Amino acid sequence: MPLKSYVPYTQESHFPIENLPYGVFSTQDDPTHRIGVAIGNKILDLKNTTNVFNHPLYELFQQSSLHSLMASSKSTWTQARKSIQSYLSIEKADNFNKGVFWNQNEVNMHLPVSISNYTDFFSCYHHAYNCGTIMTPQKPLADNWKHMPIGYNGRSSSVIISGTPITRPKGQYLKNGKLHFGPTEMLDYELEMAFFVGGTLNSLSESIPTSRASDYIFGMVMLNDWSARDIQLRESIPLGPFLSKSFATSISPWVVTMEALEDFKVDNLKQEPMPMKYLQHDNKYNFNINLNASVCLNGSMHRICDTNYNNLYWTPLQQIAHHTINGCNLQPGDLLSSGTISGPNDKECGCLFERTRGGQRVINLENDELLFFNDGDEVILSGYCQGDGYRIGFGTCSGKILPAKL
Repeated sequence: MPLKSYVPYTQESHFPIENLPYGVFSTQDDPTHRIGVAIGNKILDLKNTTNVFNHPLYELFQQSSLHSLMASSKSTWTQARKSIQSYLSIEKADNFNKGVFWNQNEVNMHLPVSISNYTDFFSCYHHAYNCGTIMTPQKPLADNWKHMPIGYNGRSSSVIISGTPITRPKGQYLKNGKLHFGPTEMLDYELEMAFFVGGTLNSLSESIPTSRASDYIFGMVMLNDWSARDIQLRESIPLGPFLSKSFATSISPWVVTMEALEDFKVDNLKQEPMPMKYLQHDNKYNFNINLNASVCLNGSMHRICDTNYNNLYWTPLQQIAHHTINGCNLQPGDLLSSGTISGPNDKECGCLFERTRGGQRVINLENDELLFFNDGDEVILSGYCQGDGYRIGFGTCSGKILPAKL
C-alpha cells in the first residue's frame, strides 16, 4: 500500500513521504541554524516541532547541524526516519496544525554539517577512459585503475552549499605553448554523487571491511566538483589536482538517506579482473543505484548531460574499504564523492572536458555553442530515482559563475 502524507505534493515532487531528506536551514526572522526535513515544497522544522520526538531524537533534532545525528548509529537513523514518517502520514493529519512548517522558497539553506574531510574518487570507467584517450591516448587507462578505487584528498574548506556563486579562479596554464597566468579559460563542472559517513567509526589503524561499510553511510547528496582544466593540465604531474579543484565544490542541500534509496539498488557492474579480497563484496551488498542525473545550463534552456549513477565501476562499500585499509580513520560528517559520472555516449559525459575532447570539439546548443563556461553562466545539477508513482529526488545543486577577482 503506497504511503500518503497530509502535506500535498505532485508525483513529480522530489520530496514525497518516501524520501524525507535532512537539511539545515534558517529563516529571515530567525537566523538560527536548525534541522529540517523536506516534504513536498515544505520543510518540517524539527527543532521547533515540540512534544513529538522522545529521547534521544529530541536532543539530536535540537542541534544546529546534522553532526550529532550522523555520529549516532544506523538503528537511530532508522528510528528517526520511522518517527518522522509516522508524524507526516495522512493518518496523523491533525499534526499539520501542531508542527512548524516553512515554505522551501522562503528559507536559507546551509551546509548540513561542518565537513572535516573531503575525498574525491575516480570511480567511473567511462570517465576515466574518456579522459585517458584525451590526455594519454597511447594508454588511456592506468595499470592500477581496475585494481583499486583511485582517489585524492580534496579541500573541505571550499565545499559550499548549492546557490553559492562561483568566482572564476586564477592560476598558471599553458596557452599556444607559452606559460600564462590569469583567470582560467577552461572552467568546467563535474557531475558527481557523494555520501556522508557516520556512526561510531574506526579508530586510527583500524580498517572497515566491505561487509560492514554500509553501516557507516548516512546519506547522499549531489556534488559539482568545479574544475579549471587548463590549470589542472599544467599542475597535475606528478601529484595530481591542487589549485584547479580547491577553489569550490558545490553540494545539494538535502541529504537523502540510504533507507530512502534502498528500493533502487541494482546489480554492481562486473569487475574484471576480480579485485583483491578486501575489495570484494557479494550480491547481498549490491550498492549501485538506478539514479537519473542531469545537468542544465542557464535554467532549463540547455540540457548538456543525462546519465545514471549505475555507470559507476567502484561502489561506496569498496571506497570505504579501500580508504581505511591502511588504517586511515574516518570521522562523522566526512564527505566521500564518486568522481565524475559518465556513460558510454556523448550526451552522458559528466563534464565538458570529455564532451569537447579537451576543448577541441564544440557542443552545439540552440542558437549557441559551448566549449567551457562563461561568466554569468549558471550550472544546475539535478537527480532522482523513479518509483511507482513517486520520486526520490535530490533537488538541485546550482552555481552561477562570477568574473575573476583582479
